[in-house]
This record gives sequence, C-alpha cells and structure tokens, in this order.
Amino acid sequence: MQAIVAGSGGSGVLVSMLRILTKAVFPQDADGLRKSAYLYFFTSIVFMVICIVLYNVAHKLPIMQYYEELKAEDVKEEKAEKGPMTGPVWRATLWNIVGTVKWYGFGIVLIYVVTLSIFPGYITEDVHSLVLKDWYPVLLITGYNVFDLVGKSLTAVYLLKNEKVAISACVVRLLFFPLFIGCLHGPQLFRTEFSVSLLTCLLGLTNGYLTSVLMIMAPKSVQIQHAETSGIVMVLFLVVGLASGSVIAWFWVI
Repeated sequence: MQAIVAGSGGSGVLVSMLRILTKAVFPQDADGLRKSAYLYFFTSIVFMVICIVLYNVAHKLPIMQYYEELKAEDVKEEKAEKGPMTGPVWRATLWNIVGTVKWYGFGIVLIYVVTLSIFPGYITEDVHSLVLKDWYPVLLITGYNVFDLVGKSLTAVYLLKNEKVAISACVVRLLFFPLFIGCLHGPQLFRTEFSVSLLTCLLGLTNGYLTSVLMIMAPKSVQIQHAETSGIVMVLFLVVGLASGSVIAWFWVI
C-alpha cells in the first residue's frame, strides 16, 4: 500500500517537473501549449506501458506468491468455518470490515477535505506575488507535490502505529484553514511568499504521511484474507474525501 500512495505522490512531482519544463522552454501561445500537451500525453503513455508490464510481472515475484498462498489458506479455513462467502455471510463480513476500518476511513476523508479545500484552488487563485508573478502558483504546486511525495515515502522509514494519534493528527490539520485565511487577510507577516510556501509544504507533507499511515494500517487491522476488501473500502472513503474537498474548495475561489 505504501508503494501505491508513494507512486501517486511521484506522479504529482512528475507533472510539476513537466510544467516547469514546458513553461520555461515553450512559449505560452497556441503552438507552445500544443507542444506541451504532446509532451504530457507522450509521458503518460510511456508510464502506462511500464505500469502494465510491471503489473503482470509483479505476480510472479516470490513475495507476492507467498502472500497469495497465505491468503488462500486463510480463505480455505474461513470457508470451512463459516461456509461459502455468499449472501448474508458475505454482507455480514463486509459490514464487519467497514466497522473495523471506519475510523481510518474517517481520517482519510478528513485529510482530503482539508487538503482539497485549499489545494490547488486557493494556491492558484487567491495568492499572488509581485516578484514571482505567474511562476508563483507553479512553484507552490511543485512544493506541495514534492513534500507530499516525501510524506508518503517517510512511512518506509518510520510508520506511526498508534491509531488514535494518527486520526487526531488528521483532526489537527483543520488548523490549516485559519492559517491559510491568515495568509489572505491576516498581518503582513503572514501574507509573504515565505509563509504561504511554508504552509503549502506542510500541507503536502502531512497529507502524504497521514494518507500513507492510514492506508497501510487499515488492511493490517483485519484478517489477511480481508485485507484486499478493506483496501477497497478505504478507497471508497478516499473518493468521498476527494469529492467533498473539491466541492468545499469553491468557497475559497468564488
């Protein structure tokens, strides 16, 4: 799961690097934008082909085969104990999984409600720099994406295993709202490029790390044969968070 979320962070960094490259190299006219689009699509196609190849190779790795066998054994034992996983048995199992991971899901929803309420709408529409001009939002988005990737990769070094602390940290991120409002309407000290850049990087870092922590912890909280299902449930929570954050973001830019 950590590889998945880190990969999503890496894609953000790649897009930001491409944007800096195209903005610096190509003129900002119709021809330049067309060339930029070609570069984006070509890069996407290359990575999609690589992903397809690696996806088919991954199942042949010994570590993958080991866990597939482990899962098959647990599924067999559960089937012998509860019978076929169909109808009421499956529904009861599913709701049990949802109940187990609901607080992790709540944390994910809260993370993306906060993040997408601010980024990228606020970053691209509400803040301005007389020095950096139209480079300002590009650099802010790049900073966010870089620190998001750093956060999502940090779980490979240190994984927070306390559920209450992780979810509490998601709640504490609500403080980003008044802090970013301060960057718009607060004292001049908070309305500088440094303050906005620092908060944007912290937004990305906490988004990446807490997302990675919760997405890793949730499948571990259920039996191994239900880990995949719990991952799907967490993705549903993620979608709710993405949709909710996107809607709330309009209050920043309207």
